[in-house]
Formats: sequence, structure tokens, C-alpha cells
Amino acid sequence: MKVLFRLCWLLIVVVFGAYGYLHFTYTVPDRPVAELTERWAKSPSQFLSLSGMKIHFRDEGPKEDPLPIILLHGTSSSLHTWNGWTDVLSKHHRVLRFDMQGFGLTGPQPEAKYRIEDYADTLIKMMDALDIDTAIVAGNSLGGYVAWSAAVIYPERIAKLVLVDASGYPYESQSVPIGFRISQSPVLKYLLGNIMPISVVKSSLGNVYGNPDKITEDLVDRYFELNTREGNRAALAKRFVETKAGHLANRVGELTQPTLIMWGEQDRLIPISVGHRFNREIPNSQFILFKDLGHVPQEEDPQATVKAVEQFLHNSTIAATED
Repeated sequence: MKVLFRLCWLLIVVVFGAYGYLHFTYTVPDRPVAELTERWAKSPSQFLSLSGMKIHFRDEGPKEDPLPIILLHGTSSSLHTWNGWTDVLSKHHRVLRFDMQGFGLTGPQPEAKYRIEDYADTLIKMMDALDIDTAIVAGNSLGGYVAWSAAVIYPERIAKLVLVDASGYPYESQSVPIGFRISQSPVLKYLLGNIMPISVVKSSLGNVYGNPDKITEDLVDRYFELNTREGNRAALAKRFVETKAGHLANRVGELTQPTLIMWGEQDRLIPISVGHRFNREIPNSQFILFKDLGHVPQEEDPQATVKAVEQFLHNSTIAATED
């Protein structure tokens, strides 16, 4: 009995010792947005007051373009994920991108509005504020969900869609980034609090890249620092609760906009079957697969992926597959 008692006591000491080590070694406090802007809001970044938020955005390319392109990032990402695409597209198109509510330098929505309709509403309000009547909208993951949902709710405002490993249908992941698992678990979120080893960020990125060797220290720093923006981690947990997959899925067939569906074959978060379902249910759609890329193909290989987008924009017909 004494041996069992001692073993239990030893286990308690080890568990609490490990927790204490993690807590004091890896706890990362929230950072004020002002502390992050010097590095992550360099020109041409701007801030726009909207719905109680100061939205971080970039508006590049010829302003006289009658049909701008709007780029929407995914969960825990930021407008920077589109750097490669913007470098190319802004030569001939007006390109708008912004940090959506709960992410990047924009930070949390003051009333914790994270339903998909709330994200779509923010998109339309951004268009109104910048005098954009109609746009081509591209989105990755959550951003893809926002893009096609806005096209369903406000069809007259969206001319074309580009869905990049988009969410919106119920699905089962092959593998979920550890950062997402923590935020989706109230128990883990409570126990771990703001414990955030940078290794967790690197591991989460490795989960969504087809080739983890492409992950650089600068990329890890960007995700790490912007996710510590004041309020973002709390907003992420609420986002997972509020933004329900499948909420508008029965309306996908209403989409009439020409749509390019792009998918990374190595995506372990949202399976390719979701992309094929979009292709089946959106009448005027095309599907293109990138064999070596993961969940964020626009970031992992911007040159190859934006080439397909340019072809879609100029010709509206592209090859069925892409290496």
C-alpha cells in the first residue's frame, strides 16, 4: 500500500513539475498590436475603422481596375499568406487583402461575432468602404468558406470565385495541427492557457505544408508573433465554436459565378473529396490539383498556383491538373 501511495505521489509531483516547467518556460503573454505593427504592417499596409475594429489591409495595383481581386486568408493566418500572389497579380489588377476578424493585426471582433455570415458581412463592408461594387474573391480554407458564402448571400457583389482548399462542408481530417486541437478543446485550453512553445507553431505549419522543408524561420516567426496579438488566441477558440461547417452547404448549388477550385493533394486537414464535391455542386466550376502541395498551396508555391489563377482570369478555362 505504501509503495502504491509513493508511486501516486511521485506521479503527481512529475505531472505538476512538468506543468510548472511548461508554464514558466513557454507562457507567452498577449502582445499589444502597436508592438507588432512595425514589423508586420510595413508599407503599403493601412488600417480602416470598421464595426468596432481597426482592420489591417493592403490595397495594391491599379486603382482604376473595374474588377478588383480580393484575397481572404485561412484560420490563424494573415494577409501575408498572399504575398507571392499579390506580387504577380497587382501588376495588372487591383488587389485587396485584409486580416479578417480574430486574426493578424486586426484582432478580435468586439462582440465576438464569428459566424460565417459575420465574416461575409465584413467582406462586403470592406468593399463598400473602399468603393468596390463587384469583385473577384479568392479564399483559402476559412477564407474560401467566407468567399463562397458571400457569393451565396450577396451574389450581385461577387463576379468570380477562386476556392483554395476551401472549407464549408463537414469533413474528417487525416491530421489536425496541434494548435487547432488545443484551441478546440476547452479542457486543454484551460490547462495550457497561453503556453505556446514556438515548436508548436512550427509543428502546426508542418502539418499544413506538403513539404515541411519549405518552412523558414521567418515564416514561423510571422505565425508565432501574429497569433500572440492581443485577443487572437481567445478569438480562435470562439471562432471554432461559432463558424459551423455545413451551415450553408445546402446552398452551394446556387452559385452561378465562374469558379476555380484549387487543391493541394497533400492536404491532410481538408480532404480532396471536399474539393471534388465543390466541383460537382458548383455548376460553372473547374478543378485543379497540385500534387506536391498541402493545405496552403498559395503560400507553399505561389508561382505555380498564381499561374493557374492568371489563366483562369484571362481565359476562364484551364488544364484539369497541375504538377
